[in-house]
Amino acid sequence: MSQTVQSNMTKNGLILGIFAVVTTGLIALTYFGTKQQIAEQQQKKLLSILNAVVDENSYDNNIHLDCAEITAPNFLGTDTPSRIYRATSQGQPTAVAIETTAPDGYSGKIKLVVGMFSADPAQVSKQATVSGVRVLEHKETPGLGDKIELRINDWILDFNQQEYNADNAHMWAVKKDGGQFDQFTGATITPRAVVGAVKKSIEFYLANRDDIFSSENVCKPSLTEKGVSDE
Repeated sequence: MSQTVQSNMTKNGLILGIFAVVTTGLIALTYFGTKQQIAEQQQKKLLSILNAVVDENSYDNNIHLDCAEITAPNFLGTDTPSRIYRATSQGQPTAVAIETTAPDGYSGKIKLVVGMFSADPAQVSKQATVSGVRVLEHKETPGLGDKIELRINDWILDFNQQEYNADNAHMWAVKKDGGQFDQFTGATITPRAVVGAVKKSIEFYLANRDDIFSSENVCKPSLTEKGVSDE
């Protein structure tokens, strides 16, 4: 190999090395420059979803920064921990928003968030009222099962202000199964799965309310995150 060729190879290697360093630096600057903005947008989206299922006038804490993580596959439909956001007013529990999963959707798992509260403090272990339900993720058939999405159909609003107790538990099913909730024409499996998941999340709340509110807060921001998340 001639000295000229070797010199050119060394020169090209140095140029590529410098280019790689500069590119890495630009990527790092972009990441750190947008990290806070991304985090803020994620928090705003989360809070918007929570306020859609829990009355924002019912609490005075930062609900999106107060949650427990609990694994209960028989009730919440997944082997992984589910987040339960806790609403309080003057330090007293008022409501929850439970992330749950319907494992038996027509096209797979349907991820939901269910807001609920107990209207009567004396009946907190016996009755609960649903304040709202929203679908977080699904793969149901367009034009049929996707009617569980609010942007497509208002069916999901049928859960609003519905009370659950021992006397009406049998009504928490689709009409085809003897319950009170409509199914979709040509698509019963999807609404059946959603109703079942909502019912089980209520049953979990009633059986574990004290543990939910006494569990460690896993959503509390770290010291480095407080400037982003506490707004």
